[in-house]
Amino acid sequence: MGEEMYELIRRLFPICRSITGDGVRETLGILRERLPIEIHEVKTGTQVFDWTVPREWNIRDAYIMDSHGRKVVDFHDNNLHVLNYSAPIRARVPLEELRKHLFSLPDRPDWIPYRTSYYSENWGFCVSHRQYLQLTEPEYEVVIDSELKDGHMTYGEYYKPGRSTEEILFSCHVCHPSLCNDNLSGIALAVQLARRLSDLDTRYSYRFLFIPGTIGSIAWLSLNEAKAERIKHGLVVVCVGDDGNLTYKKSRRGNSEIDRVVLNVLKSAGKPYKVIDFYPYGYDERQYCSPGFNLAVGSLSRTTHGEYPEYHTSADNLSFVKPANLVDSFDKYCQVVDALEHNYTYVNLSPKCEPQLGKRGLYGGIGAEDKKPVSTMTLLWVLNLSDGANSLLDISERSGVSFDEVAAAAAALTGAGLLARV
Repeated sequence: MGEEMYELIRRLFPICRSITGDGVRETLGILRERLPIEIHEVKTGTQVFDWTVPREWNIRDAYIMDSHGRKVVDFHDNNLHVLNYSAPIRARVPLEELRKHLFSLPDRPDWIPYRTSYYSENWGFCVSHRQYLQLTEPEYEVVIDSELKDGHMTYGEYYKPGRSTEEILFSCHVCHPSLCNDNLSGIALAVQLARRLSDLDTRYSYRFLFIPGTIGSIAWLSLNEAKAERIKHGLVVVCVGDDGNLTYKKSRRGNSEIDRVVLNVLKSAGKPYKVIDFYPYGYDERQYCSPGFNLAVGSLSRTTHGEYPEYHTSADNLSFVKPANLVDSFDKYCQVVDALEHNYTYVNLSPKCEPQLGKRGLYGGIGAEDKKPVSTMTLLWVLNLSDGANSLLDISERSGVSFDEVAAAAAALTGAGLLARV
């Protein structure tokens, strides 16, 4: 599974993506080979709340050439070399003027930064600082063969119906070019999770969005307000392939069911993790959690944005993400889904004193060979707190027992005729 996700990342890595354009379409086309994604196009100029869908950007070539005809900076070597959404230019530019349009990282001299200019027309190149220092000629030929024109913003959507019309949302951005953790890792995990859920009989319906960052979520919310009302839980899938510990950014509500479930899963894993409160910056959770929607959408990542040196640089490459980390992140997402799917409330059908577990074959713990037995104490916790008011998540939190074990105990007690789902 880890190799499958990593192979998808490897295939998507060379594509030059932005918030619009053919790179996004090519990316979604590859995802469609694995998942029946519906592709949507939103016209340039479409008003989406306070924003307007911008002109479409595509690029064919870009370079800086010295007096000997050598391309000292070449877009085809690394698509991060061009300021994303750069306006076209073909001119001889004095070095003093060229430097005003160059971006580098003096403290990381071999890395290329990732910079954008989506909403203010500009041109520029992103270079390693070593390249920057080597530009010493008085004048260079500068070519950016790009195009800004009326077109569309493109996004992908996959919907899996469940028994309920209430939805769980998974959202990831598809606008970044050759950056693996941010966010090819999120795309790969979301595809894998959607495929896992596609053939299952699920309690909830599931919606997966593959969208350009910010403008994509704003457009989707603007055009789908009725659908947004059905979203009960959600996660923004991002930065899930690096070596860092898992990090959860809470929803704006702070103590919604998704917040509690993710914290329960992380706590039960027995590994270090980090939890941060919602703040109105970051990824698309800030749009889903805007006060007019206030959806219960958090963000589950490993090392979050801006907290690893490789973030938004050429060092966020194929060697930075690992299949084992993708699998670990995927496992946690699956545990979150399973907990949401099975977080029911039960009532004890024998509430006056403890029922006798021994005669029902439950005393001393139960379990299959491949699963840890459910302890007698867990059975007693579930029986005692199943009063029609406490969900299994409530019982897990109060008892300190993992949700998986509490759910297994509830299933065993239901099978023995001692519990009934409310």
